[in-house]
Amino acid sequence: MLLAASMFIVSCEDNKKEEANTSTEETENAAVDNFDYTAEEVADLKILRYQIPGWENLSLKEQTLVYYLTQAGLSGRDILWDQNYKHNLTIRKAFENIYANYEGDKEAEEWIAFETYLKRFWFSNGIHHHYSMDKMMPEFSKEYFDTLLKETNTKLTGEAYEVLFNDKAMKKVNLNEDKGLIKGSAVNFYGENITAEEVDAFYAEKKSPNPKHPLSFGLNSKLVKENGKLVEKVWKSGGMYGQAIDEIIKWLEKAQGVAENEKQANALDLLIKYYKTGDLQTWDDYNVAWVEATEGNIDYINSFIEVYNDPKGYRGSYETIVQIKDFDMSKKMQVVEDNVQWFEDHSPIMDAHKKDSVVGVTYKTVIVAGEAGDASPSTPIGVNLPNANWIRTTHGSKSVSLGNIIHAYENAGGSNKLKEFAHDEEEIQLSEKYGAQADKLHTALHEVVGHASGKINAGVGETKETLKNYASTMEEGRADLVGLYYLMDPKLEELGLTDDYKKLGKAAYNDYLRNGLMTQLTRIEVGSDIEEAHMRNRQWVSAWVFEKGKEEGVIVKEKVDGKTSFEIKDYERLRELFGELLKEAQRIKSEGDFEAAKNLVENYGVKVDQEIHKEVLERNEKFKSAPYSGFINPVLVPEMDDNGEIKTIKVTQPESFEKQMMMYSKNYGFLPEIN
Repeated sequence: MLLAASMFIVSCEDNKKEEANTSTEETENAAVDNFDYTAEEVADLKILRYQIPGWENLSLKEQTLVYYLTQAGLSGRDILWDQNYKHNLTIRKAFENIYANYEGDKEAEEWIAFETYLKRFWFSNGIHHHYSMDKMMPEFSKEYFDTLLKETNTKLTGEAYEVLFNDKAMKKVNLNEDKGLIKGSAVNFYGENITAEEVDAFYAEKKSPNPKHPLSFGLNSKLVKENGKLVEKVWKSGGMYGQAIDEIIKWLEKAQGVAENEKQANALDLLIKYYKTGDLQTWDDYNVAWVEATEGNIDYINSFIEVYNDPKGYRGSYETIVQIKDFDMSKKMQVVEDNVQWFEDHSPIMDAHKKDSVVGVTYKTVIVAGEAGDASPSTPIGVNLPNANWIRTTHGSKSVSLGNIIHAYENAGGSNKLKEFAHDEEEIQLSEKYGAQADKLHTALHEVVGHASGKINAGVGETKETLKNYASTMEEGRADLVGLYYLMDPKLEELGLTDDYKKLGKAAYNDYLRNGLMTQLTRIEVGSDIEEAHMRNRQWVSAWVFEKGKEEGVIVKEKVDGKTSFEIKDYERLRELFGELLKEAQRIKSEGDFEAAKNLVENYGVKVDQEIHKEVLERNEKFKSAPYSGFINPVLVPEMDDNGEIKTIKVTQPESFEKQMMMYSKNYGFLPEIN
């Protein structure tokens, strides 16, 4: 993932924004011991806060770089809203006008339902649930909404109004081919009346100048029909989303002026050129430069990155994460990076699919200083970029674990479901002692080793082209399997990463299967298939090893007093099964075997055991903790000297989720309602 930097120029407009920021923020970063990580809970959401430990140890120049990068990231916030659904910005403007101006009864049941919907809407960056992809239906009536519109002099008409209450645009990303991958998806990446077959044919005609270095066609554009012909509306300065992109460029240029070193500055220069031109060769040049810019304390992700929201896997959602190096944890985890070739050499995959030399993998634990777009409010805990396989093979990749985000999750409290769903006391004790460590190591192995391992056979296209709508879940499952295989390897104890690799592995395997087969089902409604790529991969991995090991008694499903649980009887054999599945997952990727990917995912990862699902939901009712968590961001507030230059930057915490969302729309709303 990427970050941005720019020069220091302050205009009157910039000062107004900084003043507006301070007016909505109240509390400076509290001491760690007294910090309240939970802001609020609403519906199925827990809104958390995170700190930026070590901020005071950065130089003013470094702090300024971070500030400019966070401003660049927030400047593109509206892009994701529009990408998620074509009417999201129109709806958001109407809802926020109501929220700001309504003077009626705010204790009324329907007003509370309106507020709840609005917070869910903010959290998901649109009308579709951030995780399930289903359209969120209001629990207030259409008649009440009409009253709110009238009393606040708010206009919302046509499709943008009707879609809130009708059965249109029900799924943001549909992966069921029977419903049409594009026709059944509300995501705003394609124009009207375009089929998946037309998309495939359009990109089949595009050829990269160097076939060994395939360009990421479709990554930064919307595909539409004009006069019956398919054309791309490129996201760039002067093109689609140009108003917001110009703001991003402004802040990146400022950041470039305070870059930590020449390599970082050169990478930022290429990112700026990419935003100005939309040229995909420049995007690749930037990614190479970014991967090789490994010095310095500040790094970043910024642009159109992950393709999970495109049912065809071409188009990248806007995303930014600004990060500061966590010196202590990065030193401890350097050992994984230093031994990545050992892991590749000892992998159970076919020798023909192993890399002779895993190049340039870097792993860091970082402190997040700001997020926007597809990384906010719901955020990953670990990332590995770039996504282009040829760059990863030739130049390497960067892997990071978001340390302060993980810390906030761990300290946010909430109900512990472990005792309810674990099989026995031994399983509980293992998880309590080794579970957190296992999670961190699994993330590290997934990102550093998993995504960097294996190679595609000569002549086989990019995974998004060969595995199509199954590419994302196959890649995430493959990386998970790499981590699972090595979590019970004596090498981890030898490297000093744990004091007992067997207990670590047992805790990891217990927790993974319990989640993959049961507890993650709390995130979907009864009768629904699993749609989200990571949920699918956890289930197809878990269900496959359960089925294959069932006859041998590797994993036993039990039901005692009406409560189902899974007991692992043979951990060593389970590890072998993970290795066998990893070998097959890598073969599928290396050979581009679409039918095998489809069979694996559809047979094991999509359909839900309805009896277990119902039981899990009933058992989960006793826990009040929301199943989804996300974050409001700290706000960086610069203070100026008499010459208008930054003299210090304070870290403040927002007063509330809703105030931050309203402030973001006011200060970073650069796009028109319809784009």
